Amino acid sequence: MAPTPGKADALRIEGIGKSYGGLQVLEDVSFSIGRGRVHALVGENGAGKSTLVKIITGVIAANAGKIYLDEQPVLFATPQEARKVGIAAVYQDPKLFQHLDIAENIFAGNYPRTPWGSVDRRVMYRRATEAFDQLGVLLDPRELAGSLSTAELQFVEIARALSTHLRLLILDEPTSPLTPAEAERLFDIVRKLRAQGQSVLLITHRLEEVEAIADDVTVLRDGRHVATRTISAMDRGTMVKLMVGRELNHVYKRGGTAGHAKEMLRVENLGLRGTFADVSFSLRAGEVVGMAGLVGAGRSEIARALFGMTPPDHGRILLQGREVAPKSPSQMLNLGLAYLSEDRDSQGLIMSESVVENVTLPIVQRLSHLGVINTGDCRRIAAEAVKTYDIRTSGIDKEVAQLSGGNRQKVALARWLATKPAVIILDEPTHGVDVGSKSQIHDMIFSLAASGLAILVISSDLPEVIAISDRILVVAEGRIVDEISGGDATQENVMRAATRSSQLASP
Repeated sequence: MAPTPGKADALRIEGIGKSYGGLQVLEDVSFSIGRGRVHALVGENGAGKSTLVKIITGVIAANAGKIYLDEQPVLFATPQEARKVGIAAVYQDPKLFQHLDIAENIFAGNYPRTPWGSVDRRVMYRRATEAFDQLGVLLDPRELAGSLSTAELQFVEIARALSTHLRLLILDEPTSPLTPAEAERLFDIVRKLRAQGQSVLLITHRLEEVEAIADDVTVLRDGRHVATRTISAMDRGTMVKLMVGRELNHVYKRGGTAGHAKEMLRVENLGLRGTFADVSFSLRAGEVVGMAGLVGAGRSEIARALFGMTPPDHGRILLQGREVAPKSPSQMLNLGLAYLSEDRDSQGLIMSESVVENVTLPIVQRLSHLGVINTGDCRRIAAEAVKTYDIRTSGIDKEVAQLSGGNRQKVALARWLATKPAVIILDEPTHGVDVGSKSQIHDMIFSLAASGLAILVISSDLPEVIAISDRILVVAEGRIVDEISGGDATQENVMRAATRSSQLASP
């Protein structure tokens, strides 16, 4: 049902539809974004959120429907046209000109000019400073964009939006690459914009962020509008049910399920000069061990050292009782240890290749005879993986770049599981995936543990790591500073350990 239009609407969407050939991506989507309000847009990957944002900002054209800005119909042929009237989008990976300074990026394509036609740099730097003052951000407009963090790049993008009399700011998964402190700074800016009467459309998978900052929520499912409600009328359970069309099983707390099982991995006093030191822990068959800590604490570096990507300087590693010295990923895979990188798209997958090619790549030698690949076996293994892990794809020949984030993650998991490892390290396994895929990945982890696999899960999502882990290893400044049993773990005591100061000594 379409919302009732009113003078308080900054943007109104009526009956938007979009199809590609016979594939209907959006169908009859209608809702309004109130002036001076934060409006969250949620839904599973593939629900149509990104397509709708592209239509609003003029990247692509709709096949049906209308968009009204301040009750006037608008149709943008390019993002530049949308920006000129005050609609701007900021993405999780901002694209700025690295060799230009901040102010030059803010006014690129719209530089203030002197009466003689040259760029008025004095006015440009003054207006950039005023924008940062409005946002409460301390940045030097003369600093090169190439020296900025991801969070700072996003602040520059928002300042750029403010330079064109902002009416609607669209934030598409803005906190995915940010630390909790950076995310809070971003939300402080969002609150200031709301207080100044500007509207914000927030697209996020993190429902706790929706609850913390949104005034209204719109849910999309399978390209259709399901509901638009105020946040006070939309609790998290309702949100999830509307997004996925069903109740999700609540993640249950594990605890001490593998205390007497066979030890699969033992790490003793592992170190890599200047990165981490004196790391010791063990994993048992059927156990899920979490690794928590702040960004930069050294969690991923420990994992990469175990996998032979950056071999450690010293220490002992025993894999299934056999001492090993990691030298390369292929060596560790052959010995029974697999590592799913947090950078799924560039390190975990070959985006331009098909599902079947990605799943079978690590075992292609095993599927070859006299240099000839058994394509029948490859296709059988890939088809079994698609069925076992519920990978949503039109076929095993589909390019993985065309899959949703959750399904790409399941392909990446299937790829390493095809090697039949004894130990697997999962680095941020649910980062950037929707709630439905997240629940499925948790179920996969539990199923793998039940089959006897030893699993180390690195996660920045504290509720997740607490819920799925038998034990939690807390890393701070390159050292394991605490080990907490799953049943005793709370967000407070994990964070207390993660922020504990420990001086990293040189090995």
